[in-house]
Amino acid sequence: MPVLDWIGKEQIINHHNEVEYNIIECKENIGEKNSGNLLVKGDNLLALKSLLPYYGGEVKMIYIDPPYNTGNTSWVYNDASDAPIIKNGLIK
Repeated sequence: MPVLDWIGKEQIINHHNEVEYNIIECKENIGEKNSGNLLVKGDNLLALKSLLPYYGGEVKMIYIDPPYNTGNTSWVYNDASDAPIIKNGLIK
């Protein structure tokens, strides 16, 4: 089986155990009711842990965007929320 390794993995491998479960609350429905789909907006670890009691072992696919608003300027673009490229994109 393939293994995903990276520098610093051992320091954070159990970080998910430190994050508490949150209750998921549906704020609005979009599209067809009872479609079986769910869109969750939030921090990926918090969101995934909130799904665990309901969907543990049943999830077929998870799509997670890369992290944004990290302040990392060495990325392809400045992803800070106040960066002009981000502001212009959000306003459109």
